[in-house]
Amino acid sequence: MKYCIGIDLGGTTVKFGVFTYDGVLIQKKEIPTRKECGRDVIFDDIAAAVRKIVQENSLDLNNCLIGMGIAGPVEDTGRVEVSVNLGMSAYYPGIELSRLLDNIPVYVLNDANAAALGEMWKGGGRGHKNMILITLGTGVGSGVIIDGSVIHGTHGLGGEIGHIWVNPDEPDLCQCGGRGCLDQIASATGIVKYADRFLSRSDQFSTIRGIKNLSAKDVIDAAKSGDYLAMYTVNYCMEFLGKAIADITYVIDPEIILIGGGISKAGDFIREIIYDHYKNYPKIKKTLAPIELAQLGGDAGIYGAAFFARESSTSV
Repeated sequence: MKYCIGIDLGGTTVKFGVFTYDGVLIQKKEIPTRKECGRDVIFDDIAAAVRKIVQENSLDLNNCLIGMGIAGPVEDTGRVEVSVNLGMSAYYPGIELSRLLDNIPVYVLNDANAAALGEMWKGGGRGHKNMILITLGTGVGSGVIIDGSVIHGTHGLGGEIGHIWVNPDEPDLCQCGGRGCLDQIASATGIVKYADRFLSRSDQFSTIRGIKNLSAKDVIDAAKSGDYLAMYTVNYCMEFLGKAIADITYVIDPEIILIGGGISKAGDFIREIIYDHYKNYPKIKKTLAPIELAQLGGDAGIYGAAFFARESSTSV
């Protein structure tokens, strides 16, 4: 019987999940990402953790399918041009890890795409083959699935909706070098930035005024409690997201749209705001799709990486 190992390589931690071929999670593990030690050490750590997991579960490494989600666009060749939060550039993560694991194949994909596949396989997207996962955290991540397959694109940029330019009036530059990206507005970072802007332009009382190290959670919680400026901020930022989703549905025509990431912890409050803005834009009503909450949380990446390995191994 084959087993699947899903790896989610993040800037702070590396997560691992061991699954049966049918997707039953057997074990989870997490190790720190030692970025300060360089790329070789990171991959040595990952390989050592995989070997330990295999041993702990009395598995045969050669009987395991390994997938890894990683930040940054993954090209068809397996090359990653840059992973900003890992401090890595121009490398082949699958090849590097495979060499440390007796040359067994390692299937690599973008981490947001991995999360989308995970949600389709065992999360909020179960039963759907055409869907979009949008993660709202420090940035805006996304993955698009059509006919059960994730869309990578020629250069690994498929589904990267966070860097669609949506606000020509945005004065600050995005990390990508653009200006007015969705990432700058609908993310947790964007909510805090716009809250600070609106507070600076108004003398109106607000419960978030004067909060040190203001967070998106602070803003959303205040909005839930009826704070006008907080609610104005959340509505402002989510309207850009709602319109972007509407635009995308004309191209993708998904069955369902899932919202994940830290902001999704606000639950139906944030989901309903996004949907209310989204529904105002499409005029061909058939294009409307339900917006629901993702279900796997931080485990979506390991589920998706494992599923990707499973599916990729059968297509070779």
